[in-house]
Amino acid sequence: MVDSALLAQRVAAVRDAVVRIRTMLPAEAADLEADRTAREVVVLNLFVALQECLSLASHWLADEGWEIPSAYGQMFLVLAEHGVIDAPLASRLAAAAGFRNLIAHRYGALDYRRIHAIASEDLDDLLAFCATLARAVHEGPGA
Repeated sequence: MVDSALLAQRVAAVRDAVVRIRTMLPAEAADLEADRTAREVVVLNLFVALQECLSLASHWLADEGWEIPSAYGQMFLVLAEHGVIDAPLASRLAAAAGFRNLIAHRYGALDYRRIHAIASEDLDDLLAFCATLARAVHEGPGA
């Protein structure tokens, strides 16, 4: 059974990171490129939110006794295979996991226009993932 306290803690971390991103994200990508503080806050919190979602996925898979793939993005696809999240969301989150790796391993090569687009358009996927897991925990097995 998934630890509901751990789930709540990680969901809160994702929500907090999303709020920080939305608070600091300039309206235009060029403004993000020009503002080092905004870039750092947005990138760090994007990384944190993605990492927390990956941790949630890994925790869920482990608690259910399901396969934990070696590739981060595959974790979301396995959750979709088991009906925990829907396939389109899983695909988008798998792509986001790849972006998390780019942040972690190639910081100097980041495309701030792409980061701006992700921060402007894709944060709701992270929140939807968290909401779906929270609902599943509260509804219980077979609900």
